[in-house]
Amino acid sequence: MIDTKTRILDTAERLFGDQGYGATSLRQIITEAGVNLAAIHYHYGSKEELLDQVVMRKADPVNRERLEALDRLEAAAGGGPAPIEAILEAFLAPALTRVAANPEFSKLMGRMLGEGLMPSLARKHFRTVANRFTTALARALPHLSAVELRWRTHFLIGAMAHMLCSKPEGNSALEGVELQRATRRLVTFVSGGLRAPAADDPKTEVKLG
Repeated sequence: MIDTKTRILDTAERLFGDQGYGATSLRQIITEAGVNLAAIHYHYGSKEELLDQVVMRKADPVNRERLEALDRLEAAAGGGPAPIEAILEAFLAPALTRVAANPEFSKLMGRMLGEGLMPSLARKHFRTVANRFTTALARALPHLSAVELRWRTHFLIGAMAHMLCSKPEGNSALEGVELQRATRRLVTFVSGGLRAPAADDPKTEVKLG
């Protein structure tokens, strides 16, 4: 039997993903979860805290897996920079695998991005991971300035988010061997962009228009 906390989280995740955070009321969550207002206030306190808990229960396992993989890479590198492709796989694969197993969470994160809530959620739930992986990439890409690396990691996150939401053949979920191949394609694409000459280097500037 599903306990009250899990029932509230499952319902909130589905409604936030289907309708958006702003369009979903606590009253609707209460009704569809079959609980009372006191239960939500007891377990979560507020709608904002409820969203944090919905994100945290999926993000925390992904973050742990990412950091454990990065720890292994850095230990194997013996003080030197880890390979770029390996860093990217350590960052991307856990998220892609988890979301493939739970399409509802992908829908939720898409909604949060569209509503402009991702920056605050990222600061709360992904700051440590972002700092660790940015540092690892900076060591592996010494030709990039801090500003250029921030731009490229921004593009990396965008590419990952787009892949989580769709694929070229349609919107059906990725799984199994297909997921592994798609992950390798994304790693290959992003690593090429990361290795490219710095855009803020006058020798590589391209005139547009």
